[in-house]
Amino acid sequence: MAIEIKAPTFPESVADGTVATWHKKPGDTVKRDELIVDIETDKVVIEVLAEADGVLAQIIKNEGDTVLSNEVLGTLGEGGAAAPAPAAQAAAAPAQAAAPAVAAGDDQILSPAARKIAEENGIDANSIAGTGKGGRVTKEDVVAAVEAKKNAPVVAAKPAAAPVPVLATGDRVENRVPMTRVRATVARRLVEAQSNMAMLTTFNEVDMSEVMALRSKYKDLFEKTHNGVRLGFMSFFVKASVEALKRFPAVNASIDGSDIVYHGYQDIGVAVSSDRGLVVPVLRNAELMNLAEVESGIATYGKKARDGKLSIDEMTGGTFTITNGGTFGSMMSTPIVNPPQAAILGMHNIIQRPMAVNGQVVIRPMMYLALSYDHRLIDGKEAVSFLVTIKNLLEDPARLLLDI
Repeated sequence: MAIEIKAPTFPESVADGTVATWHKKPGDTVKRDELIVDIETDKVVIEVLAEADGVLAQIIKNEGDTVLSNEVLGTLGEGGAAAPAPAAQAAAAPAQAAAPAVAAGDDQILSPAARKIAEENGIDANSIAGTGKGGRVTKEDVVAAVEAKKNAPVVAAKPAAAPVPVLATGDRVENRVPMTRVRATVARRLVEAQSNMAMLTTFNEVDMSEVMALRSKYKDLFEKTHNGVRLGFMSFFVKASVEALKRFPAVNASIDGSDIVYHGYQDIGVAVSSDRGLVVPVLRNAELMNLAEVESGIATYGKKARDGKLSIDEMTGGTFTITNGGTFGSMMSTPIVNPPQAAILGMHNIIQRPMAVNGQVVIRPMMYLALSYDHRLIDGKEAVSFLVTIKNLLEDPARLLLDI
């Protein structure tokens, strides 16, 4: 009896997905819990595993096809029932033997993350020996190939040219590639956000001297006390934001039709960079976390993002978002609100600048802050007061402990 291979149940925030990669071909033997197919959604890549031992009998949804929640992707035959006929196997054997290099580097056994890195760096997947299960080319294999290409002598690197024909000097080369699902979704949501809300941005600056001094004084003891968790700046911003959200509930609210929904909790989304772009996992109930728990949560999400292991649930929801463009050197920007949230806080680069303090010019580590907000829900006075509250809490971190 054939077993249906189905797409997983998508949450309400995910309408559909796209078949990214089939890791098996019809007739291939499959073991229980073995990876069969990857589905790319707007947020993450979901791995579909085999429910039982068997043979892949049929592929119904091909790579690039759109699939809905619980839609049938293919069928799995029990035992060897679905294996190809002996005559077909005999006919296929010469072709397989004649093209071992193609089989080793076939896109069907190339993970989405590995394929993206290979394409960005002009690496031919057929030239990479896969070390993954069943000869699958892993992300680590491609990264190693990229490093080898960078370190190779110039003379040796020229024959392995980019994947476009050699053209005469002066030719204008263009390379057209389809937009990834994640990038297309980001583009659509950003346009919707600017079209459907009255978005404004207010700015302020914060003197980071006290936070930096506190971190410098206690970072070693903090790491030792909390089992290797490092003390960074983001935890201070998360805790300051939580306190400010409590004082200004409208910034933590959202619009649902003609209603305003005030959230009695603070789920803080923290933007994290990954190979697939910027993702925003959510720290649930951040108001109940201490600094160590915030830092640990962010570190865990960062590792999952790099490994492509973030789940949909971990990136769904959120009542407020913090993004740190300063890690890339940004001095000032206007972040775009992520609906249905009402606001987003942008951190920026810390710059040593001359400041007037008590009538004296002194050099201080300064950071520009930006708060973009939905003016339909948040008045200008509230937005400015919210940002000033964060500034005051960061310039005097004792306020976070004393609740003042």
